[in-house]
Parts: sequence; C-alpha cells; structure tokens
Amino acid sequence: MSSNPDSPSRRDFLRHSLATLPAVGLLGPVTLAQAQGATTEGASYAPRYFTEPEWAFLKAAVDRLIPAGDDGPGALESGVPEFIDREMEAAYGHGGLWYMQGPFVPDTPPTLGYQLRFTPRELYRTGIAAVDGWCRKQHDKPFAALEPEARDDVLHQLEKGTVALEQLPATAFFGQLLQNTKEGYFADPMYGGNKNMGGWKMIGFPGARADYADWIEQPGKAYPFGPVSIRGDKP
Repeated sequence: MSSNPDSPSRRDFLRHSLATLPAVGLLGPVTLAQAQGATTEGASYAPRYFTEPEWAFLKAAVDRLIPAGDDGPGALESGVPEFIDREMEAAYGHGGLWYMQGPFVPDTPPTLGYQLRFTPRELYRTGIAAVDGWCRKQHDKPFAALEPEARDDVLHQLEKGTVALEQLPATAFFGQLLQNTKEGYFADPMYGGNKNMGGWKMIGFPGARADYADWIEQPGKAYPFGPVSIRGDKP
C-alpha cells in the first residue's frame, strides 16, 4: 500500500489480481435469491450482517484500499461493502467452506493456512471492534471518523502487524479485509460487487463471454466488445 492514492503501486496490484482470483465466484456457491438481491447502487443497500458502526468502518477501509482514480472506480462505487456483507450471511461467512476444528495456532506462518478460531463473520466483528478500540485510544475517535491520511496510517500498521489487537493478529485481520476487498472488486456483479463491471473494464477482462479465443493471440490489442456477466448483463 502506498500512502499516495494516485501512485502506481496503489492501484497496479489490481491489474494482476485476476491471476489468483477467479472472476466468477470467488467465495462459494450463490443462491438465486442472493444473485437477485444485488443492488445497482451501493448507496441504497442496507447491510444485513454488519452493525452501523461496523458498516462505517468497512466503507471507510475499502475506500482507502481501492480508491477511485482516473483509470477506474473505487471500492465504494463498485459495491465492495455490499459484496462483503452478503458473503457474511452466506456459507462462506459462517465458515461453512473452511476447516474450523482445532488446534488453533495464531502465530503459525501464513504459508500453513488459516489458523484462527473465528469464522469470517466473527473475524470481522472481532477485528473491527479491536481496531476501533485501538483508534479511540490513539486518536479519540473510531477509524471511520479519522482523516484519510490517518486511515492510511492505521491500515499500514495493520498490514505490518505493528498494532496489537486483542484476540487476533492484526496481519490476519488486514489480510482478510484486503482479500475480500479485491474479491468484491473483481467478482461477477451477481455477487453484489463490481458494479457496472468497472473492475473488469479497467483491466480489459471480457467476463463470462462464451468465446473470445480469437483475441487471445492478439497481445496488446484492446478487446472491443466489453465484458458480459454470468447472467448475460452488459455494462
């Protein structure tokens, strides 16, 4: 993370994220009701899992992780908070897709996989409360009330693990938040994020088109037809 929202390092990582993030369903199966529940405007979405203070934190955090720029929309415009909230009520949020049996060893190297006792929804609830508590001690206000530069500093400290949080490592919480933010930015819009396929358009990804093999052997040439979602929607 760079402290400059317009610096290449701040946004260029997004262009390479599809190498590790499938674009059409990153966190497990989605029901028809969930797919139909995606809103077209993030501002009209009411969170189903996150409380009002947690929702304020989430929006403030993802806005700094992927800010809007000349080359593409930010996480807020793309509906990333909605994506994360909806996943908290799905099997993913309840840990239904994770191995959740002990022993739990929080200090294990990340290469050995997730080692905490928290489901994703529990991780968010615990982590947000811990970060807001730390911010109140340091700044007399919660994270969402900080100035953008101060939010960036807190996120940097979480990323580096220099903030001591109760009950969980700061790096684990930051890693989860960043991973889900990137997923929401690039997932198919049926999951609630990637509004108007802004993430796909930014990197020139064609989406769920049935056939674009003719363009694979034309490196450097812009794909002219735009992306298509799983449901056949176009921007």
